[in-house]
Amino acid sequence: MDEITVVEKIVNYIEKHLNEDLSLDKIAKDLNYSKFYIARTFSEKTGGTIYKYIQGRRLTLAAQKLVETQKPIIEIAYEAHYNSQQAFTLAFSQLYLCTPQIYRKKGIFSPKQLSIGMRSALFHLSYTNHIKGGKIAA
Repeated sequence: MDEITVVEKIVNYIEKHLNEDLSLDKIAKDLNYSKFYIARTFSEKTGGTIYKYIQGRRLTLAAQKLVETQKPIIEIAYEAHYNSQQAFTLAFSQLYLCTPQIYRKKGIFSPKQLSIGMRSALFHLSYTNHIKGGKIAA
């Protein structure tokens, strides 16, 4: 099985279980790979870590909820697997460059971490990663 297919399996697993507690150990066990292999393969093919991918996906979904719902920010924070609104606000602000409250007031959803879903997208990410020296442009 090639490494692109392994990354597709990892991404599909993450997307199906995004609302659950996800750890590298759990992902590796459920996919029957070593955690070292999936961490290395994912990083090599996407230019980022599994943890950062999960965090980015959860924060992107949280941003969507901020704009499209009236749920309290603390509830969205918990749904994004943050234990406090303060931790959520810090992580959200680092990715979106504003607080969740300001983001909600702007009312425009702009995804920062899209799902890596197609084989061609993975090849493109790998190519972009190689060409741009390890950084994937957002």
